[in-house]
Amino acid sequence: MEGILNTIKNFINSMGFNYIFGPESYGDFEVLNWRFEDIWMGWQYLVMYAIAFALIYLAIAKKFEPLLLLPIAIGMLLTNLPGANLFNLDMWIAADETVHLTVLDSVKMAINQGGFLDLLYIGVKLGIYPCIIFIGIGAMTDFTPLIANPKYFLIGAGAQFGVFVAFSAAILSGVYTIGQAASIGIIGGADGPTAILVTKTLGPAILGAVAIAAYSYMALIPMIQPPFMKLLTTKKERLIKMEKLRPVSRIEKLVFPVLVTFVVGILVPDALSLVGCLMFGNILNVCGVTERLSKTVQNEFMNIITILLGISVGATASAKNFLSVQTVVIIVCGLVAFCISTCGGLITAKIMNWLSGGKINPLIGSAGVSAVPMAARVAQTAGQKEDPSNFLLMHAMGPNVAGVIGSAVAAGVFLSWIG
Repeated sequence: MEGILNTIKNFINSMGFNYIFGPESYGDFEVLNWRFEDIWMGWQYLVMYAIAFALIYLAIAKKFEPLLLLPIAIGMLLTNLPGANLFNLDMWIAADETVHLTVLDSVKMAINQGGFLDLLYIGVKLGIYPCIIFIGIGAMTDFTPLIANPKYFLIGAGAQFGVFVAFSAAILSGVYTIGQAASIGIIGGADGPTAILVTKTLGPAILGAVAIAAYSYMALIPMIQPPFMKLLTTKKERLIKMEKLRPVSRIEKLVFPVLVTFVVGILVPDALSLVGCLMFGNILNVCGVTERLSKTVQNEFMNIITILLGISVGATASAKNFLSVQTVVIIVCGLVAFCISTCGGLITAKIMNWLSGGKINPLIGSAGVSAVPMAARVAQTAGQKEDPSNFLLMHAMGPNVAGVIGSAVAAGVFLSWIG
């Protein structure tokens, strides 16, 4: 009989519910000695479950970036179900914040001692997933509008203004390390993979908050950008109809990705992993002899890596690490960065419109952020609200593609300077 009772006792003590309110509180099956800190930690777990369920709802019911937001929510849920030890964030933070462990040491520990999500996180830590995502983005993106009008690079550059404003503000606050400040600033580029790549290197402890903020604001572009678009443009400007883009030859389409890769590699080598993968994906699509590879990258390969990236990033949002004033500040700073980037693109487009004698509709400046192609579609929608016969989508895709390259270059600047 005593053996049966001990078996029942051990089973109950191993239940995840015990860990929620502190496993040490259940050292004796017959005495529940709950401490305040155990109860508080338990409520933190419950809050994280609520956040995970809210993200699942937004991904499925509201279709807010569901392809990545849903895996992130599931990763968040799994990492906060205690007792299973699926992910150990302390193992990975140590690789960056102490002199005792290298990244290789952490990878070895993950292989030998880590949980399931630790193994998946290796792809994030080594920068593999974000780069592969960029191959898929390159294969799915039409660079023709940017090739036809290279001046759009200026709008893409102007839309990175919020990145450096938020970075400077985070540094001046004195709350964050320089690496964490760079991670917060890069949210303004509205580029999830780029934000993840920078944060996993420079601020791994805040990766969950940065990723959720970046993808949430990408999903909310149709709500966030229109007020600034209306505020910073006049009705006359919004009614401007732009000339049809010139035809782009096949040679230009082939030379462009190679040329951009070469130039970025010479000027900002640390951005080459992202930009090089982006251009590689694009050349697979435009060369005309690798159709099978292009379709694979755009579909199966992209989907697999998206799942692995999302669930791994979500795993970093543990209750102990995520629920803090710091997380709230990160989300707010990210929103400010994104709004300033939108304004930077709009103002740059207004200046270009003035210099061109009124030939550029400033609405396309909002597409200078990196969210392809959603930001371009928002510019198109805003233009058609003023004049249903005005089609800005292809023009807006130019700054949009430039924004992808611009955010990758901004990330390279941070990595070369800080990393």
